[in-house]
Order: sequence, then C-alpha cells, then structure tokens
Amino acid sequence: MDLASNYFDFFGIPHKLNLDSKELESRFYALSKRWHPDRFVRGTLEQRRISEDATAILNDGYRTLKEPVSRAEYLLKENGFDIGEQKSNNVPPELLEEVFELNMALEEIESSKPQLEEAKVKFTAMSDDLDRELASQFAAYDQSEDKATLEAIRSILNKRKYIRNLMNQVEKALA
Repeated sequence: MDLASNYFDFFGIPHKLNLDSKELESRFYALSKRWHPDRFVRGTLEQRRISEDATAILNDGYRTLKEPVSRAEYLLKENGFDIGEQKSNNVPPELLEEVFELNMALEEIESSKPQLEEAKVKFTAMSDDLDRELASQFAAYDQSEDKATLEAIRSILNKRKYIRNLMNQVEKALA
C-alpha cells in the first residue's frame, strides 16, 4: 500500500491555508486509531512497517498542519518555493534602519533599555501587522490558489521570520 504523498492528502483535506482546526484534530484521532501500531502487532512485517510509517507521517503532518505558519511554509515547499534561511540580501528595506538602531542599542545595553523597550513595542506591532496581512493572503490563496499569492505569502513569512528574530534579540537583551 502506498501512503499519501503529502500531509494534506494523507489527512484527506483540501490544500488550503485556512483549515478548521477541529476537523483536523478529528481526522488526526481517526487516523491515529486506524494506523496505531498496536492494531498490527499480529500483522505481517509489511503491515507493521506501513503502520509505523503512517504513524510517523500522521504525527509530523499534524504538527505541521495545525500551526498556520508551518502549514504555509509546508504548502510553499509543496509548490516548489524555496523557504530557506534568511539571507542578508533578503532583508526587507524598511527594516534596515531598525536593525542598525537595534544593534547599536544592544551594544550599549545599560544606557539603552528604554530604546530596547521601544524597539520591542515597534517590532511587536510590525509582527501583528504581518500576521493580519498573512491571514488576508491565506484567504486570497484559498480562493484563487494563485502562485503569485504564494509568492506574496513567502515574502510576508520572510519578513515575519526576520522580525521574530529581532524580537528574540531584544527580549534576550532585556532579560
């Protein structure tokens, strides 16, 4: 027996970015019962192997699909988009000045705590804006399944990742 080639097909759900979390959870539990290795203890070696493979796919798939960002990254990969690590030439231009200021503040931690607090507020607001933009693009993709929309989602995810890294640096410096 061949198992589905991707998580969406394995769970029997549409290749969409906005998913019903209760439906996903319900399918997870139903598939868990179906493929649980205890059901195949007396099966053939091949049946036990398939059960173990299905359980691994099930767990990885559920972890991936239940979180919107990891679901979007997975869908991008499935559609041939590179979602690798941030490269310096991918730094969103509107963040360059913020990054410079943040690095200066991190170097002078003692005298820049208010500046770091201000940066944290600013980055949190930027992250929230990106999350709203992402939700809007998810809905747009689910309507059109357009590659250009996936490109926009990838761009937003890159910015989001960069902002999250900056937020982590600020929080670490403030701790």
